[in-house]
Formats: sequence, C-alpha cells, structure tokens
Amino acid sequence: MSLDKILSIAGKPGLYKLVTQTRTGFVAESLLDGKRITVGLRSNVSVLSEIAIYTLEQELPLREVFLRIQVKEKGAKTAVGHKEEKLKLEEYFFEVLPDYDEDRVYASDIKKVIQWYNLLHDNGITDFSEKKGSSEEE
Repeated sequence: MSLDKILSIAGKPGLYKLVTQTRTGFVAESLLDGKRITVGLRSNVSVLSEIAIYTLEQELPLREVFLRIQVKEKGAKTAVGHKEEKLKLEEYFFEVLPDYDEDRVYASDIKKVIQWYNLLHDNGITDFSEKKGSSEEE
C-alpha cells in the first residue's frame, strides 16, 4: 500500500487507511485498532503522500524522510520513541535530516513523523519508494 491511501485526520489519533469514498465523504480504517469511521468532507484530512518537511533549501516529501529513517534504522523501528524529550527528538531528527529547518519544523512535527513511521512499520507498510506510472501493488 502506498502513502497515497494513508491519511492523518485532525483530532483523531494515529493514521488511517482510506477504505472507500461515499457521497458525503469517505470511510477510513484506523491503523491503531482497525476500527472504521466515516469522515465528512469538512474534516481536516492530510494524505501522507502530500506532506513535506521543510529543509534549508527545499521541502522534502515525507516519504523521502521515511526512506532516510528506514536506511538509518536498517529497516527496523526508530531507536527513539515519539514520547522522548524535545532535545533527544531533535538530535535524532538531525541525524536523519541534517539540513531540516529548525525554525519551521517543531518538536511536535518530529514526534508525528517518528510516531507515523513506527505505526506504518507495525502495519507492514514499509515501501516508501515513489510509484511510477499507474501500476498499483494492491
């Protein structure tokens, strides 16, 4: 499954997998507990493939950041948890992405990236490469 089908919903913990679209929104399944919810069109929803992290030169797509974490951790979960103290999170993120913009990337953003990476890893979603063309693996 690609990051095109993984969602972050404001006000809801964790990540969600897009199941189907409806007339008034869509149905999403939680990666945390597998429960399905209906989400209206007015909800603030972000697709992971559309999220980027600020660096000093450009915005780096989230999948690129996940790839760098994956390389650093040799395919395993992160060495630090998302509930670590701010300084430890920033040191870890600096190892992964040395040129991230410290003024625009907050500790809360780093927590989300680490939490999301580990959640995706737990659910077996570890292919962060960019999909070419219209061929889907699902």
